[in-house]
This record gives sequence, structure tokens and C-alpha cells, in this order.
Amino acid sequence: MTRTGTTPANLRRALRREVPSTVGLLADEHDFTAMRRYRTFAFDDHTTYLRQVEALLRTLATQGGHTTVTLFDPEEYAAYCAETALDPDHPTSRSRFTAHLAATGARVTYTGQPLSTLLPELVDTAVRHATWEYATTVLATAGDCATCGKDIGRAAFERASRLLARLLDAAGPGTHHLVCSVPAADDQLLAVLHADGTTTPTAVEDGAAAEFTAVLAAGILLGAPGGLVLRTTTPGARDRLHGWRLTGGTLTPLTEAEVFAAYCTDARTGEPLSPEPGVDHRAGFPVTPDPDDDWTTHH
Repeated sequence: MTRTGTTPANLRRALRREVPSTVGLLADEHDFTAMRRYRTFAFDDHTTYLRQVEALLRTLATQGGHTTVTLFDPEEYAAYCAETALDPDHPTSRSRFTAHLAATGARVTYTGQPLSTLLPELVDTAVRHATWEYATTVLATAGDCATCGKDIGRAAFERASRLLARLLDAAGPGTHHLVCSVPAADDQLLAVLHADGTTTPTAVEDGAAAEFTAVLAAGILLGAPGGLVLRTTTPGARDRLHGWRLTGGTLTPLTEAEVFAAYCTDARTGEPLSPEPGVDHRAGFPVTPDPDDDWTTHH
């Protein structure tokens, strides 16, 4: 039963606004070129492809529905088709893979932003998603401690959570920007966290804090030679930079000279860089774990 005067066409348009859309995007030239192997892939030029994708996104937005954008990875697509016995050279297969990504992968909501804004946001979201998946997999598959029987991954996460809370508590007032870097396999896990000195985010309540804690915990569990840096901004004062190295399951403060060297050296070439104006390089401050934390004894 429908309301009086409502036509089938209007009903379909109203229903269309309640159906979400997902667009799988080939972000770079390399991925675009990989998809050109398929005869049914209609595009020859990446620039034209991006222009048409942006036009499609604008059209979907005018229809009033919810649209998300996800990264379309050709290698993952080929593996997905092999696992599901789909023909990769068929539009329906690409559509099914995109729907799969909408449920499992990293995605960004389209709100009318230009591709020049959307693409970096999407890539950053995908990197964060991959980092989270890797770190949580490391923690989930660590098993139990042979000595005490505790879940090693859970113990590492709890230790990292306590270290983060103590670090932010000791950092005091101001706006804090933290970066944790941990080498893992052939890659580098990187997590970023923004925090206000008046509140301490918890891994349970804050998604970014959970991601950051998971990376720190993975470094603790793997015994990786990672590092953590903290930049604090306070109105009317110079920014302060502090640094720590991750060793023995805890954060060991860097000296002022080590912090200066870390920030004023090109990581790629090793060449010195000019110090950033308005910034003080300071030694890391002690961040002690709980007295009853027995990580180093059992794990």
C-alpha cells in the first residue's frame, strides 16, 4: 500500500536514497595499469578514469544516498577471484569484489570532497587498516606463556596500554602528537595518536588509541627495536620534542642529543637537516611500568 499520489518512479527514487553505494578506486597508475590486462576493463588512461570516477561520485551524491570509497587492489582482486572461482575478466566479478571490500576493507565516506583530498585520506586509511590487521594478528597468534600460562598477546597489549597512560600522564598539559614506529617482517608498522593533555584516551574507548596501543604491543611482543616520539604543543610556548627507544618491553628515554639527531637527519640519505624553528629537542622522561608488571620475567 502506498500514499495517494505517489508514483512508482518516485517510490523507486525514494528507495534508491536508502541503498548505500561503494566505489572501488584504483588510486595510482601502477594499479590502473595492472587492470588493463582485462578486456572488459573499459579505460585506457588513468587521468580520464579518475575524472569519470569523480563524476560518478558527484552523481551518487546528488541522489541522496550514502557512498563510500575503498581502494581496489588488483593483486587482492586476482586472489579473490581465484578463491571464489570467479572470472576476473568480468564486470560482475569486480562488483562482487568491491562489495567484499565494503564489508572487510578500509573505506572513506564520500561527502563531496575532491579527489585531491579523498585519495590521500583513502590511502592513509588503508595503511592504518593494514597496520591494525597486522598488529592484531601478531597479538592474537602469540599463544600462551609457557611459564605462567597467560595469553602473551593480551599481556603485551595490557602492558602497552599502561605505558601509554603513564606517558601521557607524565607529559602533562598541552596537545600531544605521538608516533610509534616498529619494524616487522619486511615492513615498518607506524601508528599516530593525537591526545589532549587534559584527558587520557583508553584503548577501549578510542579507536586511534587502540591502533596505537596495538602497534606498541606488537613491538613489545616481537622484541623489535622500535621507537616512540612525542611532540607537545602548548599555547604561548615553544613545542617540545621527546623520544624513547623500545627495548626489553619498555620505553627507554633517548638523550637530548639523540632526539635532536633523530629529528634533524634525513632518514633516507642520512644527511643533516636544519632544526625546525620554535621547537625544543628534549630528552625522553622516565616511563616506568607498574611494579607488579612481570612481563620481562615471564615473556
